[in-house]
Parts: sequence; structure tokens; C-alpha cells
Amino acid sequence: MKKTLCFAIPAVLWLLFFLWYTDLGGPLTREEIDQFRAQLILNGANDPRLAMVTKFMEADTGDDFVMVNGLDMKDAPPELPATGTGAPAQALLDHYMEFMLPELLSRACHPIFDGRSVFGPLDNVAVDNPPRWDRIALMRYRSRRTMMEITTNPAFGDRHDYKLGALDMTLAYPVEPALNPADPRFLLGLILAVIALGSHAVVARTTK
Repeated sequence: MKKTLCFAIPAVLWLLFFLWYTDLGGPLTREEIDQFRAQLILNGANDPRLAMVTKFMEADTGDDFVMVNGLDMKDAPPELPATGTGAPAQALLDHYMEFMLPELLSRACHPIFDGRSVFGPLDNVAVDNPPRWDRIALMRYRSRRTMMEITTNPAFGDRHDYKLGALDMTLAYPVEPALNPADPRFLLGLILAVIALGSHAVVARTTK
């Protein structure tokens, strides 16, 4: 019985994590897309953004993805109610993330990487005046469904103004990973497998 539990408990823990971390609902349905579109319209989305986001939803594969963010921080951000006069760009961005992080983490979305640029582009093919980003950030989203749940929240618009106020320029590019050895589902599976094998060895030794 003890030997069985050595494998059963880690397996159950991994399965519970997998079910939380993975959106098993498949691609967005037409009904879901229409509901999200209606909420975007209520939130005041302009026609070009509405059309772009609609195409993004209609092309859904149901998989998770990583948003690659290029950020060019403002030297003199505007005065906004929550941050006041003379606040640095990072303060505005922190106010935005104060809302975003709980929304993200509760839906198995999270930062993967955040780093500051140390030099301009070292490789450039047929791109005139390529932007030089101050920072690059990678954010994992469980699915497009999950992203839309966050961004159609009416509270998102007010906080998003702080992100825009902090930046001279930004680019957000969604990418679906083809290979990701750092996927927590894979890493947790390895860790739990090692724990299970170790526990089994200890139990086997003590029951001889």
C-alpha cells in the first residue's frame, strides 16, 4: 500500500496542476467570440482594434501562448490620478501590474522573463530604423480565452491607461511555443517523478 502511495500521490498532484494550468476548453466558440466582442464594444474599443482582436480570436487554436512585449519607457510620463505629478514610468507600470498580476496568476498566467536591453539590434535584415527597446518581457497566457477574460474586464481599461502612459512605444506579439523545456508541467512532472522514485526506494528499504 505504501509503495502504491509513493506514485499515486505525486500523480494526483501533477494531474491537479495540469488541469489548472491547461485550458481544456478548445478554441473559442462563435458564441464566446461574440460575447467578448460585445463587451469590447461596451468598453469603447475602436474599430481597428476590434477588427484585429476579432481575427485573433477567430484564429484560436486553444493552446497556451507567450506574449512577447517590447517596451520603450517614457522619460516624462503624464500626470495620472493614482501616480500624481513627476512619477517615473516604472511607477505607472507598477500601478498597471498591481491590477494585472492577480488577474493573471489566478488564471495560470504569469511572467516568464523580464530584462533590460544592453545594446541595440545586432542582426537586422531589411528593417529600416528598427526600434531599440528599453525592456523585453515575456508573459505566459493559458489561452486566448483567458486573455480575453482579463482584457474585457471594464477595470482593465483604466489600468491599461497607465501602461500606455508609461511608454513611448510598445509592441506585443503573441507566440505559441513549439519547444519549451521550461514548461512548469514538464518540470513539475520531473520533480514529482524523482520524489516518487526516491520515496519508493526508501519505503522498499524499510519494509525489507
